[in-house]
Amino acid sequence: MIIEMRTYTLQPGTLAEAEKRFGEALPVREKHSKLAAFWHSEIGPLNQIIHMWAYDSFEHRADVRAAASKEPGWPPAIREFVVDQQSEVFIPAPFSPPLTPREIGPLFEIRQYTLTAGSIPGLIERWTDKIEGRQKFSPLVAGMYSEFGALNKWVHIWAYKDAAERFSVRAAASAGGQWPARNPPGVVVKQETALVVAAPFSPIR
Repeated sequence: MIIEMRTYTLQPGTLAEAEKRFGEALPVREKHSKLAAFWHSEIGPLNQIIHMWAYDSFEHRADVRAAASKEPGWPPAIREFVVDQQSEVFIPAPFSPPLTPREIGPLFEIRQYTLTAGSIPGLIERWTDKIEGRQKFSPLVAGMYSEFGALNKWVHIWAYKDAAERFSVRAAASAGGQWPARNPPGVVVKQETALVVAAPFSPIR
């Protein structure tokens, strides 16, 4: 399986309308494959929408996108609002849960780490030993590493009911000393985080 995460930066003030148009057009697109998740940014880079799609393979992705592009009404009529587009393809870690519909939010944290080259396997090994304990506090949505786009990137997405729960969960998870899964010095060279909110039509919300 591969996961495509598409991030669009929009003109200020257009996010609500873009999200509405995307939701209205979505049934046409889902004739070919299902949306995994759709969020918009709340804290971090603003005026962004993030949509995630799961595919069996790169060939499956190419076939689906080619078929969907022939459908009247797809892509959604939001190009006038878009100032930047980014597409990244990830491979889920063995412990990453399936991207099936779940009501576990509606607040999600997307944490993105850039690692030194060759460090992803070691990170996955360290996380494998600790992820079960961490998920006792809040659900993991995805843990995945980049295949196309920015390389050496590790992305993990967590679900929370609200910002207060995020702070309390992170404090509780680290209190016992078992989390986070510490990396050797110098392995992580960059960290970014954003809080995003699920759209009403997002399967994971």
